[in-house]
Amino acid sequence: MDIRKLQKIVVSALEDVKGTDIEVFNTTKLTSLFDRVVIATGSSNRQVKALARSVHDKVKEAGGAVVGVEGEESGEWVLVDLGDIVVHVMQPTVRAYYNLEELWSARPPKAPKPSSDKE
Repeated sequence: MDIRKLQKIVVSALEDVKGTDIEVFNTTKLTSLFDRVVIATGSSNRQVKALARSVHDKVKEAGGAVVGVEGEESGEWVLVDLGDIVVHVMQPTVRAYYNLEELWSARPPKAPKPSSDKE
């Protein structure tokens, strides 16, 4: 399936279940494992599971393949592997803690602040 079509299906599936803060990262220059990372937030375990299930179902309906789904048991962070796209659906506290946006953005990481200790 065309990556743009798959991306549209994923974003639409997340929007259908009221996922928030949906971000798409083009990772073609960062890794050869997949072309996109999609990150979305769900407000509860139930919503995170529903968002992941929506992505799974909509991709299957469109004839796409779902390689795997991880984390459905807890519902705090569910990963849906679509091969070319990896979808992370997370609760707000988990998303803030792991900060995947910084990892997958094309911006270089922030340099640590110099120590102000005087010896």
